[in-house]
Amino acid sequence: MQVLKDTDFLSLWELGRPLHPLDRSLLAIHAAFPEMRAENLADWPIGRRNRALVELRTSCFGSALQAWTSCPQCGEKVELALDGRALLEQTMQPNRDLDRKPVQTVAVNGETFRLPTSRDLAGLVNSSGNKGTDEEDSSAAAISLLNSCLIGGEVSLPQNWSEEQLEQIGEKLAEADPLADILLGFECPSCSATCSEALDLTAFLWTEIEAQVRRLLHEIHILASAYGWSESEILSLSDFRRRLYLEMVQA
Repeated sequence: MQVLKDTDFLSLWELGRPLHPLDRSLLAIHAAFPEMRAENLADWPIGRRNRALVELRTSCFGSALQAWTSCPQCGEKVELALDGRALLEQTMQPNRDLDRKPVQTVAVNGETFRLPTSRDLAGLVNSSGNKGTDEEDSSAAAISLLNSCLIGGEVSLPQNWSEEQLEQIGEKLAEADPLADILLGFECPSCSATCSEALDLTAFLWTEIEAQVRRLLHEIHILASAYGWSESEILSLSDFRRRLYLEMVQA
């Protein structure tokens, strides 16, 4: 994995600003793993994509992930914490056997499904997200997603699939791809309710990238105003030297 430099953060942020979050995640992964073909990243299982995002985040900002959410019961603000390295090690446990290939499909009730990918999620966005409505029929979305992942099936899945069947398939997919959906459990310190919150890795990482870029641009502005240096000259300085110049200007 390539360690991102300040110039990489600036370029990544500028290219990703107008993009959908799905595309931002793939753009960030390609910046860190340039040896991967960009067009193939969309076909990675979601868990593999999320693993790459955790690796990228850990290398850039450390392994401690901290976020805030609100208790759905009482609205109390709650801090969530996660160790990125521990998460990666935990999900590697079932695959310690190097000769064993990662699970790519699951079979449920005689049907075989491949693991969902970013391309599948983009298909959901394109089919329902651009209608200008706020309809969020989770059952219909699940059926549409499974339809795109069904191997050798009919054009469309039966619309009368029960919630129990959908849940059974979902559990099998989650077992095969545990990083596809990262849930952080917590107990509200105010009302003691036990809750869980899904971690949106793309949004989390992008918020940190944007904060990093704004800090860099602020430093560039200060030093350029004080010394007349160009952006490239300022970014070529080591972090240590840049910090010393900033201290002298601000003093």
